[in-house]
Amino acid sequence: MAFIQCDFYSEILGTRASLNAVIPLRDESGQEPPREMPEQYPVLFLLHGLHSNYSAWSRYSSVERYAYEKGLAVVMPDAGRSFYTNMRYGYRYFDFFSQELPEVANRLFPLSRDRSQRFIAGLSMGGYGAFKLALSHPEQYAAAASLSGALSLTQIEDPDPLLPEWPIIFGDNSKIVNSEDDLLYLAKRYYQQKQFPLRLFQCCGTEDFLYQSNQHFLKNGNELGLDLHYEESPGGHEWQYWDEQIKRVIEWLPIDSGERKTV
Repeated sequence: MAFIQCDFYSEILGTRASLNAVIPLRDESGQEPPREMPEQYPVLFLLHGLHSNYSAWSRYSSVERYAYEKGLAVVMPDAGRSFYTNMRYGYRYFDFFSQELPEVANRLFPLSRDRSQRFIAGLSMGGYGAFKLALSHPEQYAAAASLSGALSLTQIEDPDPLLPEWPIIFGDNSKIVNSEDDLLYLAKRYYQQKQFPLRLFQCCGTEDFLYQSNQHFLKNGNELGLDLHYEESPGGHEWQYWDEQIKRVIEWLPIDSGERKTV
């Protein structure tokens, strides 16, 4: 795998933006990878949580090894503490992630533009961001995964200790329901339109403080009839759990297994 660190100017944010990426190549031994390498790679956009940044996945998990085994490129961008949202008083992070980042990544790396080979996932805040982006723009992604995601913002009674910036990002709590920041609202709208098939993977540790938030989304998502795969197991809000689960997510992704041209 090639590990690439990138810094670029974002027109939407009006400032510098950063990302890490891993691109499948031959391994250190010079051996061919386990799958034929395509001219354009299937890609997973992998989002970080509230208390970390774009370097976290490559530092604390074995995602590079898991991706190599599937011939998958992984793009890991930075979002600060934005909740991947157009902040009420701040940066337009949702527009950056939904509009600018995919195009920048396509220009920098040989990534597939075929929707069926483009995926998004994240942990905690990033789980919220992954579902928000996929449910808002299902034309961009075939599948999305949330690991211990903050999926039901309305279930967080006192958000200030978790995120002091909450009013700056979301504004008035009472206005989240049935807004673009409400994942269940986005899920209902997506289900009513049903223009693009979207597979969802949701998991959460049973000792995680966001477990009830996940149960709330799961119950409502199942009632809607979303294509939602759910897993739970013992675990907290921790990297040991997320490392295990990102491997399962990558195995679950509907990556094309047909013939590919070798590069």
